[in-house]
Amino acid sequence: MNGNLYGELFQTAVKAAEKAYADYSGFRVGAALLSADGRVFTGCNIENSSYSLTICAERTAVFKAVSEGVREFAAIAVVGSSGGDFSKPCCPCGACLQVLGEFCGGDLPVILADGTYKLSDFMPITFTKENLK
Repeated sequence: MNGNLYGELFQTAVKAAEKAYADYSGFRVGAALLSADGRVFTGCNIENSSYSLTICAERTAVFKAVSEGVREFAAIAVVGSSGGDFSKPCCPCGACLQVLGEFCGGDLPVILADGTYKLSDFMPITFTKENLK
């Protein structure tokens, strides 16, 4: 994959963030998840007055993809901002990292405003189905 594709994925995440329902925190997050077959699934954070029921952008994108039968992914871009400036990196939270770890290998590219990382850079060990055996 080239940087141009990652740039497009990043801009798609920015557009997704514009759809966020962030009435409580004011912090809009967007994600664009690229599947192995080239489809892009977007997500935004959706807050709730019962804060624990809020869902992050990354999990929204993953759950949309999985609900459509997609289980293989090539990259994810994540953005976040409370003022519309998406130039600072917004790292996925632990819950989102765990969900990404369920479906993606540690080599999954995670595109942030300051560069591209691997999923394993953020969460080198995930709880997996192997732990349940």
